[in-house]
Order: sequence, then structure tokens, then C-alpha cells
Amino acid sequence: MNLPKVIAELVEAQDNFDSKAYANCFTETAVVFDEGKTFKGKAEIEDWIEKANKEYQVTMNPLEYSEMKQTLKAEIAGSFPGSPLVLTYHYEFRDGLIQSLEIV
Repeated sequence: MNLPKVIAELVEAQDNFDSKAYANCFTETAVVFDEGKTFKGKAEIEDWIEKANKEYQVTMNPLEYSEMKQTLKAEIAGSFPGSPLVLTYHYEFRDGLIQSLEIV
């Protein structure tokens, strides 16, 4: 699958549980929406993914990417109830980085 560079880097960072590299895929003013919560800026995003990595150890398997819709469907697996799940990641990009991510 041909993913944009920043999305490929995000998946690699997630699979390596590297919260710093994950956060570096985002702009300084990025926003993440996940499980009814909002995380703003790289520091909050890094803290959020660090906690999630420690608790759930989630890995991502990309299934389908739509450049037109800017969405990625991925199977996620980890130590959470119902694992594995297929989620859709909705992206907005700015200057080659992620400006907004909504996970549903």
C-alpha cells in the first residue's frame, strides 16, 4: 500500500511504541480527537499516545488509504477488550505533517 510519508512514519512509530516519533508526525498546533477526548499540540499528543502505548500496546495494520478522503482504515490490535478492531483515521495535513486526526 502506498501511504503518504507522514502516515507511514506514524504507523512505524505506533508499531514501535515510540511516542516521541509519533508526536513528531504532527504540527505544533495539531489536534487529535479520540474516544470523545481532544488533545491539542504536540506535547498533549505525545502524552496521550505514551499513556495509550503503556496501557494497550496497540499496533496498526493499514488496510486501505484514500487520498481523496484523507482516510486510513487500519486494523489495530493490543491489550484492550475487543481486540483487534478496524478503525478509520481521518486526517488533515499541513506542510507535510498532520494538522488534525480524528479516530472513529
